[in-house]
Amino acid sequence: MTTASSENTHHHRHAAEQRMPDYVTSRMHEHYVTRIEKLLGGHHPTAWQPAPADALFLAGNDYLCLSGEASLVGAQMRSLEASQGELLMSAVFMNDESPQHRLERKMARHMGAEDGVLGQSGWAVNVGLVQSLAGPGIPVYLHMQAHASLWEGAHSAGAPAVTFMHNDLDHLRRQVAKHGGGVIVVDAIYSTNGSVAPLVELVELAERGGCLLVVDESHSLGTHGPRGAGLVAALGLSERVHFRTASLAKAFAGRAGFFTCSSKFKGYFGCESRPAIFSSCLLAHELAWFDAAIDFIAAAADRRAALRRHTHEIRDGLRRLGYNVNDGSEQIIALEGGPEPMTMKIRKALERRGIYGATFAAPATPKNRSLLRLTLNSGLSAAEIAALLAACADAREEVDLENWSSTRRLRRLALV
Repeated sequence: MTTASSENTHHHRHAAEQRMPDYVTSRMHEHYVTRIEKLLGGHHPTAWQPAPADALFLAGNDYLCLSGEASLVGAQMRSLEASQGELLMSAVFMNDESPQHRLERKMARHMGAEDGVLGQSGWAVNVGLVQSLAGPGIPVYLHMQAHASLWEGAHSAGAPAVTFMHNDLDHLRRQVAKHGGGVIVVDAIYSTNGSVAPLVELVELAERGGCLLVVDESHSLGTHGPRGAGLVAALGLSERVHFRTASLAKAFAGRAGFFTCSSKFKGYFGCESRPAIFSSCLLAHELAWFDAAIDFIAAAADRRAALRRHTHEIRDGLRRLGYNVNDGSEQIIALEGGPEPMTMKIRKALERRGIYGATFAAPATPKNRSLLRLTLNSGLSAAEIAALLAACADAREEVDLENWSSTRRLRRLALV
């Protein structure tokens, strides 16, 4: 693009922005001026510093290192090479023996369920599922750390969203007693800090309270349970949890979402879920990837074991260095500085030492409980683990670890 044409494009974009109404431009001003310029000193929370060749990226969710796996790539390539064109339409119109429906049944068998539904993303299936379960006057009980897609599902249904505190069953019990039977929604493993939901107790509470239970297994499907079937299966709760959902962009390293259900519910869902009705089916090469991934993950006990070893070693190492990582136990680790400027300071300090994580702030976390999230994977080497711990040790004074909100919380607990 020439300089003149670049300037012309910039002029037209700027002119278009000038014609936008105040209710848009004021929000943009709040973002760029109040937050980015004044609060964060001009550093955008989603923009990484340039990475050296040997940088360690701990911002992705490919927990079992399937991306680029030869057998999966080969299955996808064969599908593309054999393609004679596809019938592209909403999956709700596909016949029962279509490749997508056959794969849904295979995934359901892997998880110990009767049937299931594939969608374009974890977001799409979560929104569609909650929207098809709840409605005006039917409360949706949402864990305060439940994924935003589950909150969006309640909003889409016009249902009252009733929050409850982190893994606080007494609080949830009081909420159900107050508002009545509805839909309880939790994550099996929470995506901000790697904490685990008390699923056995939640099932019992749901049954006594006349509630449906939806468990999001996005961060436990593939990594936990028998043959990677998830935490619900590991606890023997497959027959008692009504629905399990998952983003397949985590351990399955693809782009889709899935939830378990009965075949009868599946027929209802296809006529009631707006994301299902108004979205296209998955493509053949995407189905080929997931078909191969199910088999690979089922046999990947060694990678699951490696992920657990790495998780324990890194968490133990960080604790010895004075980092409070006690809120979670699994492969997602939160370095919680508190206010967003503190988290940006942590991120930049670690990036200068070759460690790249993901910044989480409101609305992904409560206000002033922002954090740098490190997501581990089975392929980490001993040298990479040592480099991570060395970087965290070296950065302690620079990031003012002693004054993090999570450090102060740890000191308060020690005094109790």
